[in-house]
Amino acid sequence: MAVLWPAEAIWQAVEPLLPGFTVEVLPEIDSSNSELMRRARNGQLEPTLLVAERQTAGRGRLGRGWQSAAGESLTFSLGLPLAPADWAGLSLAVGVSVAESLHPRIRLKWPNDLWLDDRKLGGILIETAGAGPDRYAVVGIGLNIAPRPAEGLSTPPAALRELDAGLDAGNALLRISEPLVRTLQAFEQHGFAPFHARFQARDALRDRTVALSDGMAGTAHGVSETGSLLVHTAAGMQAISSSEVSVRPATP
Repeated sequence: MAVLWPAEAIWQAVEPLLPGFTVEVLPEIDSSNSELMRRARNGQLEPTLLVAERQTAGRGRLGRGWQSAAGESLTFSLGLPLAPADWAGLSLAVGVSVAESLHPRIRLKWPNDLWLDDRKLGGILIETAGAGPDRYAVVGIGLNIAPRPAEGLSTPPAALRELDAGLDAGNALLRISEPLVRTLQAFEQHGFAPFHARFQARDALRDRTVALSDGMAGTAHGVSETGSLLVHTAAGMQAISSSEVSVRPATP
């Protein structure tokens, strides 16, 4: 199904915040994140919103694949220069922004997933090019617009149309774009602190038994002021900050 992309409306909303900002929509690409990272390594550091109608090699965290079909999902990346004093908690702040832009029922699973009723609605992948605090950040977001099969997925999928039957990928992108840019600029100035309570309000793991990929288990107690997951284990309270840790609610 063809999507009408509101590129002009997005540009008008965002360009005053990000001079030189551009919006691109590509019918097919390997990965919107990979493309912006390639450009950044070649010195193209302009603020860019790149939408992929279909991705042939979309990537999630830890190298997982992300399927993307035209009209049935929304996959895009926002690239921009960013220089926060501390990068910790950035994926959580992005999750807060996206969830708040879309629907009150959307919850956040640490560190980078959006959930609806314990099913995965979307994910966030953040990469950076350059060294030091001043880098080019690429924020990739993938969201299911229409229901999709659950085969081969470790977490059952959810879709935005369960919340709003008339929502399409273009309208979802329009809702997300400007607040996301404002979030990134606020994070650059103030870090995770302004988003801490807002994440806690949507935390899908809080007070639940969780099992970590390293074998540790315990009860999740929200996140710290720097975005670490707090887990009460047999050895006491642990602050989990590694992006290589996969967290899932323990099965009964």
